[in-house]
Order: sequence, then C-alpha cells, then structure tokens
Amino acid sequence: MRLTRHQVDQYHDQGFLTLEALLDPREVDTLRAALDRDVKTPGPQLVTEDGGTEVRAVYSSHQRQPEYAGLVRDPRILPAVQQLLTDDVYIYQFKINAKPAFGGDKWAWHQDYLAWRLADGLPAPRQTSIGVFLDDVTEFNGPVIFLPGSHRDGLVREGRSASAKSDQHLDPDDISLTPQQLATLVDRHGMTSPKGPAGSVVLFSPEIVHGSAPNMSPFARRLLIATYNDTANLPRPAGAPRPDYVVCRDTEPLRPLDAPFSAALALRTVTS
Repeated sequence: MRLTRHQVDQYHDQGFLTLEALLDPREVDTLRAALDRDVKTPGPQLVTEDGGTEVRAVYSSHQRQPEYAGLVRDPRILPAVQQLLTDDVYIYQFKINAKPAFGGDKWAWHQDYLAWRLADGLPAPRQTSIGVFLDDVTEFNGPVIFLPGSHRDGLVREGRSASAKSDQHLDPDDISLTPQQLATLVDRHGMTSPKGPAGSVVLFSPEIVHGSAPNMSPFARRLLIATYNDTANLPRPAGAPRPDYVVCRDTEPLRPLDAPFSAALALRTVTS
C-alpha cells in the first residue's frame, strides 16, 4: 500500500494521518491474544500504573511475539512509513500503552522527540510512529489528543523535570508542557482526537504535541505504538545506552513482507 499525494501532504501539514480500519477484526483479535500472552512474561519491560498492578505499558513485544514482528513489516504499514521517511528504517522503540477501563491514567502533554533526544542522544526528529488501535477508540475511553500542526513549531521545551521518575522509562510527566505553553499552542493550533474502530492506524510525527485524559469509562483503550527511525539517524547516548527493550539495537533496515502479517503467520503455521 502506498499513500496518496493528498495523504502525504496531510501528514506533513497536520502532523498525523489516520487510516481507518486498516486491519480487519480477525487480525485485531490475533494482536490482542499476543498481548495477553506477552503481559504474562515477567520482566522490566512491564510498567504498571502508579500504586497498582494494572499494566500501564509493555515494551518490545515485537521481540517476543511473532504477530508484532510481522506487523511492523506489514505491506500496508511499512511502505507508508518509508514514503514519509526513507526506504531504510528500523524499529527504534515498540510499546503498547494498555490504558485499562475504570482508571487508566492520563499521559501528560509532551513531544516524543524531546524524550529521545534527552535520554538517547537521538540526533534529529527523523522518526514516524504508528498507533494501532487494539480497541475501539471513542471520546469516552481516553483517546490521544493531538494539536494539529504543532510539529511545525519544533521543540517547545528543552529539558526534563528534576524529579524524573526513572532513567529508563522517561515518563511524559518528566517533559510535560506548562499550562501557559499548552494554552498558547491550543490557541494557535486547536485540538483534535483521532477516533475509530479497532484496527485503525494513526501515523504521527515525533514533534507533534499530544497527551490523553484518564480513562473513566468501562472500555479499555489499548494502543500499540511502533516508532520507526532513519538508519542514518542512530542514537548517540552521552552515557550508557538504555536497555534494548526500551531502545532497540537491531538497526538493520526493514523490508516489507510479501503479504499481510496474518497471511504470513498462517503460512508459517501450515508449513511448520
């Protein structure tokens, strides 16, 4: 799949692009089952909600679950990312934000690239992230809110909070915008929230300002986020690099599968 000229222009103008229902319901079920398996694997890749046991995020599932390893190379997704960046991209970071029903916490207003520049020495914002809806996303279950066009302003904030929660997991609270910064940007750009059925995919810029509210609804909002980086833009950390479940070490350029990830999995099952 290739994006149209209009879609490419929309991405560069707005900082994001929504592809509604790109994956079918069976594929979504497959990805959910893979997540259910993955969160049962103990380890530091699991991040829980403050003061609780509910999973807030899980990192690097594509290194453990074949469904996700195939998804990041899916011919409906990877060629679109290559159009927006370059032919030679790799997975810089992979995580699933598992905002549970009745209490999934907020994600503070922030820009992703600032976190990566501070924590990993990433030279330039040469990334594109995909957000895959693993659940229907509505106005009720804490959808991501974007400030369209805010990526064109560059970085709004420079440093991180002195009370950072972790050296490994740079939480958005550590780099959150001030109320005045946000008010100024909202006045200039407005706010919008991509919504749609499970299986929808949002491509978004590393510099777009975004955040989300707590999930007060009875509906979970699990969001898979895979960030692709230009292979000519590798991290240059000032100290020891973050663990490879946070920042992937495999920088070999990805090539699209010949068929959707679900078909490739089915073929592998038949021939194994």
